[in-house]
Amino acid sequence: MANPMDSNPQTSSEQLDRVCIVGSGNWGSAIATKVGLNCARLPYFEDQVNMWVYEEMVEVDGESRKLTEVINSQHENVKYLPGIKLPENVIAVADLAEACRGATLLIFVLPHQFLPRLLPTIREACHPSCRGVSLIKGLDFCKETGEPLLISKSISDAMGPDFECGVLMGANVANEVAEGQMCESTLASNFGPPADEITRLVFDSPPSFRVQHIADVAGAEVCGALKNVIALGAGFVDGVGLGSNTKAALLRVGLKEMAKFCHMFFDGVRDDTFTESCGMADLITTCYGGRNRKCAEAFARERLQADTNVIHLDEKECDMLWAKIESDLLHGQKLQGTLTAKEAYALLESQRVLGDFPLIKCIHDIAFKGKPVGDIVEGIAVTSRHAGGQSPTSPFPPLTLPVMQITFRPGMRPFSKKTVLKFGFHFGDHLLIVLYALHTVTISHATVT
Repeated sequence: MANPMDSNPQTSSEQLDRVCIVGSGNWGSAIATKVGLNCARLPYFEDQVNMWVYEEMVEVDGESRKLTEVINSQHENVKYLPGIKLPENVIAVADLAEACRGATLLIFVLPHQFLPRLLPTIREACHPSCRGVSLIKGLDFCKETGEPLLISKSISDAMGPDFECGVLMGANVANEVAEGQMCESTLASNFGPPADEITRLVFDSPPSFRVQHIADVAGAEVCGALKNVIALGAGFVDGVGLGSNTKAALLRVGLKEMAKFCHMFFDGVRDDTFTESCGMADLITTCYGGRNRKCAEAFARERLQADTNVIHLDEKECDMLWAKIESDLLHGQKLQGTLTAKEAYALLESQRVLGDFPLIKCIHDIAFKGKPVGDIVEGIAVTSRHAGGQSPTSPFPPLTLPVMQITFRPGMRPFSKKTVLKFGFHFGDHLLIVLYALHTVTISHATVT
């Protein structure tokens, strides 16, 4: 009989998947309630699910104990998900290499700042044919070029050329998931059959947790990062006492800017991704119930100081206030929206397209440049349109060029939209396209779709 460990779980249903959850915070523990039960009941997975836990001491009944011991004896993460029982087959493991040993499916659910120092150990310990799913909300940025990078892609690159990483994103407030309230989520992956469906099944727990599959990893992941930035704006709206009409307008503009960002910097993003749980639904729930909204509301109230909007803070003072709020309200959890706001702002500024993202710019300036919190309404821009649907806005002076018929000949190579943006040729909804045909250059004012 063939050794099942000789099979590739990404292309074969013969091998039982060995699942490891890398992270044990609020969301990691919540998803463990679904993953643990599914691994115990479905024939595709080994029963035991290891959950890597950063070891710390916790106070239980007046006694100081290791968090891993408490989880394994009481089946409850008393620090990050108190009051919720974890399945007994979810085992807390403090040693990262031991937790990941032989794993064929890794579920990453921890702040992405910790990944670089953990991934080498994980790579050495897991099965050679391992795949991964990231539940991390955020973006990486290339140190050399400043371009945005998918965290799932950073994980894949660090884990080796054969490692594939998808994402699970959606309207998933952790406590509500753990309590069994009905919600949806989106698995975006390109593992191929049968691994895409097997991976979906490790999360899917109908009727309470319903998971759909799509192939658009970039669209799903970038939505999961940028919605945290928009949620800061929602918190500012709440903090200054504005109502649901204002917040609805902020969500509409926020979704448009999220879609524009995705299409501008990533290839292959599908418009229908934004109507999945990972898009519109995640944005809505985060802007009403997430930690980023909660902390941003507290930030706004601190800034207002009994309804007086007179204090101007510099970036260092803003950072200190965010750190205090994070410590006071999140009890060890991390705030992702502030970091993503800084990084996205730096990228858009370097590409000279900040003017195309008035809401993200306004949120950043309130969060870090001392802009009055009440000015959040300035970022909720309503863009008028010329006849024919063309945008009137442009960061560059008007340029008149003859419209020319483009004939593609052998050797012609059109620049991609992303490449052209690097050179600053941006004219509202239109781009100046430079086509190279051997030693000649043809210039045309053309719409890019």
